[in-house]
Amino acid sequence: MTDPVFFAPSRRYTAGEVANLTGSVLVDSGHSNISIEALAPASEGGENALVFVDGKRNSALMPALRAAAVLCPAEFAGKAPASVAVLVHPRPQQAFALIGRLLFPRAATPGPMTSETGVSPHAHVDATAHVEAGAVIEAGAVIGPGASIGSGTVIAPNAVIGQSCQIGRDGYVGPGASIQYALIGNRVIIHGGARIGQDGFGFVGGAKGPERVPQIGRVVIQDDVEIGSNTTVDRGAMSDTIIGQGTKIDNLVQIAHNVRIGRNCIIAGLSGISGSVVVGDNVTMGGGVGLADHLTIGTGAKLAARSGFMSNVPAGEIWGGYPAQPMAEAMREIAMLRKLARTRKQGEGGNG
Repeated sequence: MTDPVFFAPSRRYTAGEVANLTGSVLVDSGHSNISIEALAPASEGGENALVFVDGKRNSALMPALRAAAVLCPAEFAGKAPASVAVLVHPRPQQAFALIGRLLFPRAATPGPMTSETGVSPHAHVDATAHVEAGAVIEAGAVIGPGASIGSGTVIAPNAVIGQSCQIGRDGYVGPGASIQYALIGNRVIIHGGARIGQDGFGFVGGAKGPERVPQIGRVVIQDDVEIGSNTTVDRGAMSDTIIGQGTKIDNLVQIAHNVRIGRNCIIAGLSGISGSVVVGDNVTMGGGVGLADHLTIGTGAKLAARSGFMSNVPAGEIWGGYPAQPMAEAMREIAMLRKLARTRKQGEGGNG
């Protein structure tokens, strides 16, 4: 049995075309017609492959490159083998990603899992739902009463779109995902298994134990957001849970009720954001970050992986640790603890 090819290149590109598309400088015009039809890491490369090299620690890869072309900063340009087309760009990885999206468009934007177009006869679409021409509703999907699906959006097999939900155009809802009480913009990608709009975790102490507080808010997801597999976004209790335009959320992230996330944020996997947290624009969260409720994370802040936050973070600052604090302070504490441990170990050795 032959290995399946899941992602075939859309077509071949020349090094000259790559230079024009990315705004790179082709060092040797004689390499303009070198053919590119694959992507690879610089450590592996391969025939007809485009690679990129960035960062001083990776510059040692340049002399032994096996590739058709390399994207790199200007200071590395003279280190490549003579047979490799050198494309100079100030942000090589960004340029590499652009060509990747052109070369492998199906890998960049999810599409239908079946060959069906339009509304599958094996889907359940309520008579009061509105599905625009050009949308794809695949087998097993359920579209509830009064729901709206925009043109170009794909609802994958066994996804469930609840009553009165609105999903914009050119989006994607992956297999087995569920969406309730939500308004979703254009070009939003929601991967398989995600849960959008379920109850927030709202309880109050009662005579017989915890009693539920009704969650009557919504989830509002703005344009160009991406939400990873098995991530959960709770609807608001009384106000809305909001995810701002362009934000990208990894797999296995928990976003609680009333959270407000700004634009163009990056949230890595296994992070948990408690209720009523406000996150500014352009915030980056490493994997496994935990945020206590009612915090404010300022615009442009960077939160280190595996950190636990119990205090507000000012705009533009880098915080980490457990409990989290400004990164410089956290690193000083770690250094002092290591020094103390070494001193104690040396003292114990001397007593032996």
